[in-house]
Amino acid sequence: MEKVHIIQELVKHHQHFIHTLQSLSDTDFQRKPGEKWRAGQQLGHIIKSVKPVNMAFGLPMFVLKMKFGTANRPSTSYEALVKKYLKVLEEKQDYVLPDRFAPEEIPLKRKGQKLKELKGLVQKLTSRLARFSEEGLDSHILPHPVLGKLTLREMLYFTIYHVQHHDKQILENLNTHKNAEKSRSPKS
Repeated sequence: MEKVHIIQELVKHHQHFIHTLQSLSDTDFQRKPGEKWRAGQQLGHIIKSVKPVNMAFGLPMFVLKMKFGTANRPSTSYEALVKKYLKVLEEKQDYVLPDRFAPEEIPLKRKGQKLKELKGLVQKLTSRLARFSEEGLDSHILPHPVLGKLTLREMLYFTIYHVQHHDKQILENLNTHKNAEKSRSPKS
């Protein structure tokens, strides 16, 4: 996927995530779906995940190289990265999320502010990404807490998929709740 398409996908999927959260009722935004994260916690986790990627793309290339190194292999495809991530999730069921990515409780009164924060982070990330060359996306690396060393391009692929993954979880949790409600309601 070329840079222009990556930018489009980052914007599209984060906007969809934001729209999903905006469309939730106050009750659904705050609902605790069993052991799973509330919608606001999903939002907090996505913000915490996008921040370091955004920060890395704000660094000069020589700093990225000095701090993290360079790639010793070509970037994988989006599909291959997603497949690898899903396999890791399946294999590491006992994985403990590092505290820096653990979701915070986001009260309803801060929902709008946090949605704006995410939108701003994505805008800044795509603006910063625009100054990178295609070659630079494949030659420099960043560490990922579960996937190890990823090229910048792969980290962007992960960022695109990650927000879709959490958007899907929110919608699945909502559907599970609605189906449970239907099964409890009296039949006519």
